[in-house]
Amino acid sequence: MRAHWIKLVVIFVAIWVVVGGVIFFARSQKVTPKSVAKYLETHPMEGSSPMVRGKVIEKLADQINRLGQEERRGVRMGRGLDGFFRGLTSEEQGRFLDLTLPTGFQQMIEALNKMKPEQRQKFVNKAMTDMKEREDDRPKDERMDANAKKIMEQGFKTFYSSASIEVKMDVAPLIEQIQKNLQERPPREK
Repeated sequence: MRAHWIKLVVIFVAIWVVVGGVIFFARSQKVTPKSVAKYLETHPMEGSSPMVRGKVIEKLADQINRLGQEERRGVRMGRGLDGFFRGLTSEEQGRFLDLTLPTGFQQMIEALNKMKPEQRQKFVNKAMTDMKEREDDRPKDERMDANAKKIMEQGFKTFYSSASIEVKMDVAPLIEQIQKNLQERPPREK
């Protein structure tokens, strides 16, 4: 009988060791803004082959897509990706945007759908204020224009296909202002 109890205890301990290992592994694989910054730091793009650069772009895009909406916003607002993005070729920038924009916009629309109308109104007001403050900011080169166009197209596509009717109504003034700014944009000097 005693041997039976020993076997049960050994089995029980073995199960908990496996469960503990799985939990440890899962926690170590969780993406955080800090782990994204560390990845960027340990995987410089300068001097890398196109194949290595492609793998870094895909791995980073996967990490960005696994961040929550607020964490992702924090990485973006913290300018952690600016240097990385500027160091990419035009094609690489397009690839990175293709890999990250759909998830990012979907997260944003889901957050807007969950907001109360008062929260959405605050969001719209803040975005309108920010937009007016940056009216004169224009991309410095053609490749930024192509990327800005890609961002706008993906954003509008996701917004119109995924936002609730209430969100569409609440955010309509912001969308109209964005479209107006795009139409009134003065031609750049060459």
